[in-house]
Parts: sequence; structure tokens; C-alpha cells
Amino acid sequence: MQKINRATLSNGLRVIHSYDSATTMVALSVIYDVGSADEQPELTGIAHLMEHLMFGGSVNIPSFDREIERAGGTDNAWTSPDLTCYYDLLPAHNAETAFWLESDRMISPAFSQKSLEVQKGVVIEEFKQQCLNRPYGTLSHLIRSTAFRNHPYRWPVIGLTPDHVAAATLDDVRAFYFSHYAPSRAVLSVCGNISWDETIRLSEKWFDPIPDRTTIRRILPAEPLPCSPRHAETSGNVPSTLVAINYPMPGQDSALYIPADILSDVLGTGTSSLLYDRLVRTTDMFHNIDASIDGSRDPGLFHINAKLRDNVDPTEAYNAINREIASVVAAGIDDTTLQRALNLFESARTLDNLGCLPRCLDMAQNEIYGRDAATVMKQYLDLTPADIHNAARLILDPTQVTTVTFSPTHLP
Repeated sequence: MQKINRATLSNGLRVIHSYDSATTMVALSVIYDVGSADEQPELTGIAHLMEHLMFGGSVNIPSFDREIERAGGTDNAWTSPDLTCYYDLLPAHNAETAFWLESDRMISPAFSQKSLEVQKGVVIEEFKQQCLNRPYGTLSHLIRSTAFRNHPYRWPVIGLTPDHVAAATLDDVRAFYFSHYAPSRAVLSVCGNISWDETIRLSEKWFDPIPDRTTIRRILPAEPLPCSPRHAETSGNVPSTLVAINYPMPGQDSALYIPADILSDVLGTGTSSLLYDRLVRTTDMFHNIDASIDGSRDPGLFHINAKLRDNVDPTEAYNAINREIASVVAAGIDDTTLQRALNLFESARTLDNLGCLPRCLDMAQNEIYGRDAATVMKQYLDLTPADIHNAARLILDPTQVTTVTFSPTHLP
């Protein structure tokens, strides 16, 4: 990772930068400290809807996409439970276009009824495609509603129901924007063939004049740990039974977060992972198995998902997975297993960050979570088997697990 430069503008906007002479491009992202966790239970999906509306024109610019395309660039965005990120990639000689565009919609989107209706239609169609018309599409809804009782992580980013998005009004989205979007709740990340001096000059020119706003302070309800295991079942038009095992785990600011991330790789990332090797290769019960973590700011979930072969009893599958989990909790892992996972992690992260856009986004997310992107890799590579064993003992607790079985619908 190249040197990272930092500054904070008078309105509270944090600016981070990394110079890359090997490219002719510049990547710019603005990441806001707002996501679906900031929604109200009766109006879910509005953070994602707001992301779409940010492309519907701003106070001075009718079409964001048209201007970025005229500059030879591309743009996109994503929403998570905690964050919303907008990013642009364009030739270095047109970098100022991205500063201009992102600053203008930081002032305010256009908020037209026409744009709202168009984007509501797009988001509702996305809900149908992702959740209603795709195998296992409602799995996330069921896992979250079972594992969480208080915290807004209990609904996915797409929302609880498309009816919430359909009911959203201009007043709703306008109130959401001005309550959560502000310079002091954002990080401007710039990476590519642009100097730090030029980055600061353009940041001060386009962003510094934007006044900060008073936003709603994020105070989210704590989610108590389960007192006993939880289980839910559903069925649908899916090709095979899926079993999902979900453990509560700490959030981004915990010392356990990075060990948990590598623990998920050890258990279920790739065909060399422990669960794949011990259960997919050596038994006839599983099509595949994987593990992952939410990566959320507040305590989230450690996931293990497995698709079963025909006529396999889900209870037997759970028991087989639990035996392997218990083995890791009891005995930990050896140096070779950890080093294999770290090698794969380092290789994947290095390849991912070869381009200026992935590095730009990586810097932004680390900055908003209070980490230094330049030192994160070392924190991973310094892990020991004892660190992973400790994470396994503290996270993979069978008394706090949430399991979900998603079975095919058997037609008569």
C-alpha cells in the first residue's frame, strides 16, 4: 500500500489520498456514515432507495451519469447496513469533474417526484429479482429476523418488504437525506495519478464551501446475546436443501474481528478450507460449504452455509458440521493451516488492490471504521494459531447459535 495522506476540511469532511504513478486514471469515492441500520422499522429499504436517488440529478446538475460519461468515466454505488458509498473512475486529466459532481450532490439531490417514482420502481424490481425470484432469495430475511430481535440488523439492506419502498414519499427521502448526509459524516477518498497538493486544492475548491449539517446521532439498540439456540425453517423453489449456521460475533472495533475474519477463511473459504476438505471431499452429504462474516460495525454474525445432497437429513448435516466446529474449538489449528489461509488472504487482497479504484474504496472503508489501510495487512499477517483458537472458542458457541433450514418445496 502506497503512502496515505490525510486532512480534514473546515466542515468536517475527511480527505484521504494515495498517489499512483502507474495509472492514467483517478478513482474518487465519497463514503457516508449511514446505512440501513439508520432506518425505521416501518420504512425499511430507504437507505438503498436514497442511494439510487443520488443518481437522479442534484441541485445544479440534471444528470450525474451523463456528466461522468462525458468525462470518459464510470460511476456506481453500494449500500450496506452501516455505510453508503459512491465512487467514480475517470481519466486523470478529467479528475476535477468527479470533485464537482460529488460535491454538488453532497449539497442536495434534486428530489423530484419523477425521479422518486422511477427509482422506487427500480428498487422494487431489484427486490423481486434478488429476493422473490431467486433461489434462497429470502434466506437473509429469515436469518436476520431470527438472529436479531432489537437491532436494525434484523432486516437486510434491501428492506423488509417492497411495500415500504412503495410507500416512501418525497418528504420521507428528503428527511432521511438531511438527517444523515453531511460533510462531517463522510470520507472523501482519492487514489490514482493525482498529487496530494492537487487533491487538497480540488477538495477545498469544491467541498470546503459546503456547510456542515446537524444530523441525527446514531444510537442503536444493543442486541442481547441469545439465551439458547434458535432455529427457523422455510421452503421454496430451490434445487437442494441449504443449512445455515450463524453465530453472534463482535463488530469492526473488536480485537476479535480480524481473527474472526481469518477463522472464516480457515473454515470455509475455498476448496482447501477445513470444512470443505473434511465434509465435501470425504463425505457424500454436501454439495458445497462456505463460511463468512458480516463485516458490520456493531456485533453481527459469523455464517456457515452448506448445500446438501439429495435425501440427506438436515439434522445429520448439522451434526457433521458441529463435530468439525467442536474439534476446532477444542484443539485449535496448526501453523500450516493458518499460514495457508493467510497466504490466500494476502494474495487475494494484493490482487484486489492492484487497481486504483479498489484501493480507493479500501482506504475509505478503513478510514471510516477507524483503521489505517496501510497497516491492516500487517495486523492479519501477525496472527497466530492461538489468536484463531481464541476467536473460535469465544464465537463458535453452540448455546448462542441460530440455524436455518431452507428446503425444496415438494410438489404433490
